[in-house]
Amino acid sequence: MIQFQIKRFNELSITELYEILQLRSEVFVVEQNCVYQDIDGKDKKALHVLGYFNDELVAYSRLFDKGYYFEEASIGRVVVSPKFRDKKFGHDLMRVSIAAIKDDFNQTAITISAQEYLKKFYESHGFVQTSEMYLEDDIPHIEMKRS
Repeated sequence: MIQFQIKRFNELSITELYEILQLRSEVFVVEQNCVYQDIDGKDKKALHVLGYFNDELVAYSRLFDKGYYFEEASIGRVVVSPKFRDKKFGHDLMRVSIAAIKDDFNQTAITISAQEYLKKFYESHGFVQTSEMYLEDDIPHIEMKRS
């Protein structure tokens, strides 16, 4: 069973930060063949959701309060290790991330910039498409909101 931890940047250990950056790089840079600057200076302002399975970081997202990225709170850098995707940990990660926004930021409205191919996944968590497709780092994205 996956176990989640929710931490602010200054609560992350060096090992945890390394694991986060390694997982994000594995998926967003290598798997998706997208050369971009992942370390964007925004992690310091984020709430970090770390999902561990057998002591291995397998799922991650970062959360922002309203007004940082969008008018509403937001979830970003949603990632599940490729070798664990068959376990549906992404759904657990989204449930925990949505709950953390409510608990930590006292917010229920959430906006995300979703990769277009994941539209149905996010719809299953109550998000609706609110924009036309746009390119972000040459990958099709859509804005989605959850009230």
